[in-house]
Amino acid sequence: MKAAVYRSFSGPIKIEDVPHPTAPASGVVIKVMATGVCRSDWHGWKGHDSDIIDHGLPFVPGHEVSGIIVEVGIDVTKFKLGDRVAVPFILSCGQCSMCSAHNRPTICEKQEQPGFSMYGSYAEYLALPRADRNLSIIPDSVSFIEAAALGCRFTTAFRAVVQQGGVASHTTVAIFGCGGLGLSCVMIAAAYGAKQIIAIDVSDLALEKAKEVGATDVVNAKTKDAREKVAELTKGMGADVTIDAAGFKATCEDAIHCTRRGGRMIQVGLPIGDQNPIVPMGMIAGKELEIVGSHGCDASDMPKILSLVESGKLDPKKLIEREVTLEQGAKALMDMDFGSPIGMVMITQFTDAPQSKY
Repeated sequence: MKAAVYRSFSGPIKIEDVPHPTAPASGVVIKVMATGVCRSDWHGWKGHDSDIIDHGLPFVPGHEVSGIIVEVGIDVTKFKLGDRVAVPFILSCGQCSMCSAHNRPTICEKQEQPGFSMYGSYAEYLALPRADRNLSIIPDSVSFIEAAALGCRFTTAFRAVVQQGGVASHTTVAIFGCGGLGLSCVMIAAAYGAKQIIAIDVSDLALEKAKEVGATDVVNAKTKDAREKVAELTKGMGADVTIDAAGFKATCEDAIHCTRRGGRMIQVGLPIGDQNPIVPMGMIAGKELEIVGSHGCDASDMPKILSLVESGKLDPKKLIEREVTLEQGAKALMDMDFGSPIGMVMITQFTDAPQSKY
């Protein structure tokens, strides 16, 4: 089968013939119908991810994926050949203490992640373990491209905004960073009827998109003081919930300082490098702020998110910028050296013959 492969970090990603996968006893093989080009895949390709380093090279990236089951493992009971499935990027084990005793599968001690701990979805076919626990049937009215878009950015945003942030109709939320994850946070907050959604970024194009998908207010942190502007927009109170969806030192610090007394700051953007934020612990104690981490999404919540799409409350297509071939997707990943697209790039053609995303 064809797959996009890199053999050195930051090296060329080439389309190669690789062995066809086989289904593990607990898992399935899917024919990949759509897979997203995500900044997290770029981090992996650059050598920033310890799971890929531990796995070793060569490697196949890709973790936002949907497809059709073409092989079923002997122990699988919930799925059959031909099922259309959505895949979360965290495949939890269900047996470690985090899964079984604490019901925290997003921090599973033995989690597998396509495109990080195992070969990913930039390929014609993908083997997935732990199918019964982690996969979800895609409703007939939801396309493969919509389901793939949910696999990382929207599911991660759902946990950050709804579960960790508790955003609801009465909430004022400030979202720092309007890349794919931040824009997904804006859309999830809008889907849950947040009273005020303030989007902060340094790109006017990104802020324009944020306004288009549900932000009530936007702030360009390059031209305005983000802390002063959020205070002004919230009548001096600060936001009920702030979300750092970028992972930079500045966005983390601004998010903390823009949180109201007794409010909650969610750290969902993953920092890289050694630029650690200055965390004002005295202020956090004095204002009783909560700082909460957020990582991925529990696979059992995927049906809820699919139902948001099915009902029309959430429209991932608004973030799809273009559909590309496998070769073009590999180039789009490498081109992230020069910046990220505002919307999502989705690989939907894996051979010379185009395939339908539906």
